[in-house]
Amino acid sequence: MFQLPFPVRDANASSGADGLGKLPEWDLSDLYTSEEAPELSRDLDWLQGECASFAADYEGKLADLDADGLLACVLRNEKINNIAGRIMSYAGLRYYQLTTDAGRAKFLSDVQEKVTVFTTPLVFFTLEINRIEDGKLDALFAANADLARYKPVFDRIRAMKPYQLSDELERFMHDLGIVGDAWEKLFDETIAGLTFEIDGEELGIEATLNHLTEQDRAKREAASRELARVFADNIKTFARVHNTQAKEKEIIDRWRGMPSPQMGRHLSNDVEPEVVEALREAVVAAYPKLSHRYYELKRKWLGLDRMQVWDRNAPLPMEATRIVDWDEARDTVMEAYAAFDPRMGELAEPFFDKGWIDAGVKPGKAPGAFAHPTVTNVHPYVMLNYLGKPRDVMTLAHELGHGVHQVLAADQGEMLSSTPLTLAETASVFGEMLTFRKMLEKAKTKEERKVLLAGKVEDMINTVVRQIAFYDFECKLHAARADGELTPEDINALWMSVQAESLGDAFDFMEGYETFWAYIPHFVHSPFYVYAYAFGDGLVNALYSVYAEGAEGFEDKYFDMLKAGGSKHHKELLAPFDLDASDPKFWDKGLSMISGLIDELEAMEE
Repeated sequence: MFQLPFPVRDANASSGADGLGKLPEWDLSDLYTSEEAPELSRDLDWLQGECASFAADYEGKLADLDADGLLACVLRNEKINNIAGRIMSYAGLRYYQLTTDAGRAKFLSDVQEKVTVFTTPLVFFTLEINRIEDGKLDALFAANADLARYKPVFDRIRAMKPYQLSDELERFMHDLGIVGDAWEKLFDETIAGLTFEIDGEELGIEATLNHLTEQDRAKREAASRELARVFADNIKTFARVHNTQAKEKEIIDRWRGMPSPQMGRHLSNDVEPEVVEALREAVVAAYPKLSHRYYELKRKWLGLDRMQVWDRNAPLPMEATRIVDWDEARDTVMEAYAAFDPRMGELAEPFFDKGWIDAGVKPGKAPGAFAHPTVTNVHPYVMLNYLGKPRDVMTLAHELGHGVHQVLAADQGEMLSSTPLTLAETASVFGEMLTFRKMLEKAKTKEERKVLLAGKVEDMINTVVRQIAFYDFECKLHAARADGELTPEDINALWMSVQAESLGDAFDFMEGYETFWAYIPHFVHSPFYVYAYAFGDGLVNALYSVYAEGAEGFEDKYFDMLKAGGSKHHKELLAPFDLDASDPKFWDKGLSMISGLIDELEAMEE
């Protein structure tokens, strides 16, 4: 199955409201100009014919190919992935621009079904690769350097060998993927269609969530209660989606003999389960010195006896409420990128000038933000829901980092460019850190520095602590679903079981907060994705500490790491920086950076 990006018009920018300036919109014509484009019809026809030809030429014959023959087979498979990915990227990105449009939803579903049917004959490819003897495959790699370049792809495919089903069952699973995708679309359309009313104004979910960062506490409370009300009204739908998706996963994992619900994610991330567990244990052990300590500080700054959930992302009392227009956001991020290395600025520039970013908040648009790489001979597209908050500037820096990473990795080709999720957050979080440090450098007063430090600490807590709490929630959800159907109340209870532990004693939890699991897209689209955020943040914090220490040649090593895409394991990628994610002390190094920023905030109180 070809996966869509998740939240996650014309090249001309639209005039933004509320002082945001001109916000860019996507120009998708670099993929296709329309649903009726002759190039799209041509590519669909080619894909159907090539998939059938590929199966006729190679099915049952992979084990007999010599090195040159196997290379030719791999290159043909790569071209198929490219064309299928181009088609699905276009259909998916148009859909995310307006998920409530029935025509776009139908086009996406129709294209997805066609691509799935066309590519079903290709299922044999990975199955037969896994039946080739290790010694023979090693000899083929030794005989042809161009083929050997694809060894990391073969290694990832062969990691699934113990969990492979019969050829017939694998084809069945491939076809059945359409059903799971339908539940994801139901989730997306339900979320995008939700309406919330605050002070007589009807809002979508992005604008309502934005109220949680308002200076006015009454507005934050009103938004929280309205979110809870609307989630409660739709909770049966969300519970049904989660029950179905988790049960489908449990059935597939059971048939494959997966040792845990998380194992499939670890395999796709090319990361060892013990490394993820070391990360999780390090973060949970650090809750008291990170989130618990910071929120106690924040409680005092806000002058509260107890904090409520609507205070978690509240601005500080001394923080001026201001809107950052688009031009200022662009200039801030571009200056930070170019100051690190001019090459970074040059790579980022086209995103702003060529319709590669869709920034505005629009009715029916998917919530959140993402960078989708499309295919290696086009370019990435970045989606934002830009509302002019300082944190939105950091989101721009984050997604632009993904985009730069994807551009650099494109030279690896379709099968090697895709980075495992654990490493996919490297450039995005590093881009955020560069932007934060540039803003901190420009701070003119103690109060301004304090606001910036607190904002960064909160972002890191949201990226590390909150995402590990999300991961624990998912682990509990999938374990409980294996024992039977979960009621909405069951899921609510699992959600609340991780909240107090991660946030600390400073908080009370309003009635209704137990439903806030409902809107998190990662749980539905990519189970156990969330630990990748914590992995990426910890990795970047360790990486940035090496950069801050003035390591010689850091910039060139950093670019080499991004250019590698998915062609190297995390151990190999981090070795030039003398870092090793399998060392438990590695995570302490990253967490110490967050703790150090909290130390600085505490020192300001003295």
